[in-house]
Order: sequence, then structure tokens, then C-alpha cells
Amino acid sequence: MGTVVMYSSVSVDGFIADENDQPGPLFDWLLSGDVPLDDSGVLKVSQASYDHTRAYWDSIGVTIAGRHVFDMTDGWDGKPPSGIDHVVVVTHRPAPDGWDPEAPFHFVDGIEAAVARAQELAGDRVVEVAAGDVGGQALAAGLVDEVRMDVVPVVFGSGKRYFGSVDAQHLLEGPDEVIQGNGVLHLRYRVRRRPI
Repeated sequence: MGTVVMYSSVSVDGFIADENDQPGPLFDWLLSGDVPLDDSGVLKVSQASYDHTRAYWDSIGVTIAGRHVFDMTDGWDGKPPSGIDHVVVVTHRPAPDGWDPEAPFHFVDGIEAAVARAQELAGDRVVEVAAGDVGGQALAAGLVDEVRMDVVPVVFGSGKRYFGSVDAQHLLEGPDEVIQGNGVLHLRYRVRRRPI
């Protein structure tokens, strides 16, 4: 089974968006270099960020996101982002009216069921869990193997927390990777499995 990774860009004080769900400068690093990150020609990063991010993105088979993110992005118009094969949406509601049943999106009730479904779909590839409330639920349930974050030099002061509403201590190993890009620090930690 593939590794389950919690991931997002994050402010240095631990937020993935401000109080109004706006990312502000959290994704500016994706426009801060001269190496194209994808075929769009829009995303250009430093060579260090390219080497780190492209390899990670290419390893992802499935992304797990909450219904809030799905609704905010209009379901990515039925096409999973960044060339990912499938998206598993954690929700208590069915797919939106008129949703294409052939689109590679799977609506699942509960984080445990979502991770199980994502692992079936991903096989040996990475299962990415979006940071925030859904990622925090997966971490609290002991379902996350790694935490990856792209730390951006901004302080939000308040907003949507990277770890959602996690209210217990969780120890991480490492960091296993620390890579400096233009306007970003890429970090990777393994999650310690033993209880505290």
C-alpha cells in the first residue's frame, strides 16, 4: 500500500488560509523561479523546488479533500488537479446534482472509509490528504505516515490551521527532508506511530 501523506503550503505560524479561506501569498513560491513545474507554463519555481515538488507530485495517485475544498474549487471542473488520477471527497452529502458519474471523484462518508477507498485506488502510489480539518482527522485517527509542508515566510495570525482541530500531541520524526527554494522551505516528517 502507498504512503499516506498530509500536505499543504503553510504560513510560518501554521495556517493554510486566512479567516476568509484566502491563501494570500502561500502559493507565491509557485511563481518565484524560472523552471516550469508543469505543462501550463504558469507555474515556475526554483530548481530545488522543482526537483522536490515534481518528484512528489508524480508519486501521487489519489488526493483526499473535504467537501468544503471541493465546493470552493467547483470540483476542479471534474478533473483532478495536478494530473492526479482520483479525488476522494470526505462528505456526508452526495455528489452535486448533475455531477458526471464518470468523473474520477469518489464521495465517501468518514475519514477511515476515505483513506481505505483512496488506498484501493492508489495501489502503491501516494495517497495525499489535504491539510486542514480532513488532514487533522486522518492524523488523529493514526492514518497518516508523513507530514509534508511548504513553509512560506508569512505570518497570518489567525485562519485555517494546517492540522485542523487536532487537540492532542503527536510526535513526528526527522525532519527527513529540508529543502530551501525561492520563498519557501520544503519539509518532510515521518509520523511517529507510538502513542504519547
